[in-house]
Amino acid sequence: MASLFSRSASSKRRPRRRLRAAAALATASIMATMTGCGLQTASSYVPDAEPGSITPIKNLPDDATLTVTSQNFTEQLILGKIGVLAAKAAGFHVKDQTNVPGSVATRRLMTSHKGDVTYEYTGVAWLTFMGHEKKIDGEQQQWKAIHDEDLGNGLTWLKPSKANNTYALTMGPSVAKKHKNVKNLSDIAKLPVSERTFCVESEFNSRADGFKPMLAKYGMKLGAADGVPEKYVTILDTGAVYNATAEGKCNFGEVFTTDGRIQTLDLTLLADDKKFFPEYNITPYVNSDKLKQYPQMASVYNQVSAKMTNAEMMRLNRQVDVEGREPADVAYDWMVQKGFITRS
Repeated sequence: MASLFSRSASSKRRPRRRLRAAAALATASIMATMTGCGLQTASSYVPDAEPGSITPIKNLPDDATLTVTSQNFTEQLILGKIGVLAAKAAGFHVKDQTNVPGSVATRRLMTSHKGDVTYEYTGVAWLTFMGHEKKIDGEQQQWKAIHDEDLGNGLTWLKPSKANNTYALTMGPSVAKKHKNVKNLSDIAKLPVSERTFCVESEFNSRADGFKPMLAKYGMKLGAADGVPEKYVTILDTGAVYNATAEGKCNFGEVFTTDGRIQTLDLTLLADDKKFFPEYNITPYVNSDKLKQYPQMASVYNQVSAKMTNAEMMRLNRQVDVEGREPADVAYDWMVQKGFITRS
């Protein structure tokens, strides 16, 4: 999600879900400097718009302000501008603090209540921010656990979207044609060992919710002669995995499920039929004090989340990373298309 994650900003799609302390401290230091200097981290540009299904909140004070923040990769830039446009349509003055360098810095803005609204991934919150070792099965169950735990931090998670930006494996066009019966990850184990060739990025290869345990879940041992021999695994940079998979240099390639290149390169997603991967549903969460002050915020953002799906996010990410459009313009057109706002 030119190509998704190949740019320096979009290559950091999510927080490397287990964050190293040194990286966290470095990012926090950067943010402290930025905040102390009063710098804005992104252009506050969004096109002018009029209300649509999102209308100005009744009796909203003239000085009502929301600070909207986001991380600095493609999908987050789009989500951040969606958050800004929604807040403006609801009648708020908006401080645009999108394009923040990293998930730790964004989280610090929210926990310090210097940020009021952001979009995050439920798996990131549960496994990284809250430090839990095991995923919770079920989108709603995981969301409920996160919601309840984060209330103690003065933060409220609104309704999750159906957009689930998790890991997946895909096949390129020629491989999908050759292996028409391969629909699920379970089907890989039915293939001859020589056909079990993979392209993965280095992080996925070493993660607790990554390649080795995924293979074990599906009955294939990494390094075993009757499983997946190491010589059949190619480690590539994240961006290179997509092209290598599309070109058939490996039969199966690791991707992120809302990546716009899945459609562009005609990759075929395999179903995670044993539900190995955690859920990473895109979900807005907000400053609880602001929500108490302006409870209508919930309906504003919940109606937007209700329209977010993997297919929608793939399409939006593709417009930025493949077609070269600005995230603010992509967000604006989507909000208009869905009727949340109208053109000025």
